[in-house]
Amino acid sequence: MRALTVQPPKPDTAQVQDLPDPVPAADQLLVEGLAIGICGTDREIAAGAYGWAPPGQQHLILGHESLGRVRQAPTGSGFTAGDLVAGVVRRPDPEPCGACARGEFDMCRNGRYTEHGIKEVDGFGCQLWVTEPDRVVRLDPRLDELGVLVEPTSVVAKAWEQIDRVGARSWFAPRGVLITGAGPSGLLAALLGVQRGLDVHVLDRVATGPKPTTVAALGATYHHEPMADVTARLSPDIVLESTGAGPVIVEALAGTAPYGIVCLTGVSPAGHRIPIDAQLINRELVLENDVVIGSVNANLRHYRAAEQALVNADQGWLRRLITRRVPLERFAEAMSSQPDDIKVLLTLS
Repeated sequence: MRALTVQPPKPDTAQVQDLPDPVPAADQLLVEGLAIGICGTDREIAAGAYGWAPPGQQHLILGHESLGRVRQAPTGSGFTAGDLVAGVVRRPDPEPCGACARGEFDMCRNGRYTEHGIKEVDGFGCQLWVTEPDRVVRLDPRLDELGVLVEPTSVVAKAWEQIDRVGARSWFAPRGVLITGAGPSGLLAALLGVQRGLDVHVLDRVATGPKPTTVAALGATYHHEPMADVTARLSPDIVLESTGAGPVIVEALAGTAPYGIVCLTGVSPAGHRIPIDAQLINRELVLENDVVIGSVNANLRHYRAAEQALVNADQGWLRRLITRRVPLERFAEAMSSQPDDIKVLLTLS
């Protein structure tokens, strides 16, 4: 089989390799890899920023946003040949912490989890892969290639769940949400906000291209002004932050309505320092009962919620998010970000 591999943490080692076909164990599925979505994480691993190969291996198969079709399934697994599936990225640690032992492996306490295509487990960027039946979710066949959006949607589905749980500490009836960043995560978060009946606003720095029109087609409002101006005007009940940009985060912390929630989902690069008025932010958070939470990854519950959200969405709108389709042999094109990119899909078959 053909696979996209890297040798982390060495930069510029990404290549398409011929590897032996995997042989499933008696209790495993054999899955034909159809496509993977390329995101910033894949590009950072390919650039040597981080990433961990499986123990005893030099290379790591890339790809955590997956789409596959079952070729072979064990009896009683609940799957049959032909099922469309997406693989779950994170695996619980081998001696599970309390969260992992209860199926909440996205909230691992001891950091010994592994992740397909990122940390110590090969990813899905290959023409065949094997997995246990409880490590994938079956997809509605109507999704077709849009199934590759399940993984990024699962991440924002978890974020929305966490927002709901925090809001439930008292009466909470949010009306408006500001989502910062109009990349795939931000747009999918906006989709879920619209499905919840909220007044959805999306902030990004670009003023033209597909992002403003995609937000408008969703029925949401697009902004490209400074963050402080937007929050002052909107006073959102919720800010869902997906950029990881320090100045945007600081403005978000003091920019919500009273009893507001800021959910951080964007991972910031290390080493960039900005001045902040910590005392002012503390005053805002305390006197307004505000909450700041971080959210990352997802578990099976969130994958299933994501699949349902995509099935319920306008399929034409979802197709706007896939702006490029690149064959495996030309993977370098997918790894290079272009100005109008939203989601780049790397086809494997």
